[in-house]
Amino acid sequence: MTKADIVNEISKNTGIEKVTVQKTVEALMDNIKSSLENGENVYLRGFGSFALKKRAKKTARNISKNTSLVIPEHFIPSFKPAKTFKTNVKSNVK
Repeated sequence: MTKADIVNEISKNTGIEKVTVQKTVEALMDNIKSSLENGENVYLRGFGSFALKKRAKKTARNISKNTSLVIPEHFIPSFKPAKTFKTNVKSNVK
């Protein structure tokens, strides 16, 4: 399902114009992104949590040049689904 599909479904189910729904969906995604960029986690009860995970510093190898390089510690965004959401998906997906 794409963002356009989501906008179409919401518009069809609510009767709100697609342009308004698209602006709302974009605003939601922008707010989630900016919160994570500022180091704040986002919790959506019944859906899940968007959080930052810390990756430790590690040494990697460039096989083609036969050299090693250090990857510094960094944060990556992650999503953890809510327990009810996860349970519903497990029981309904075939």
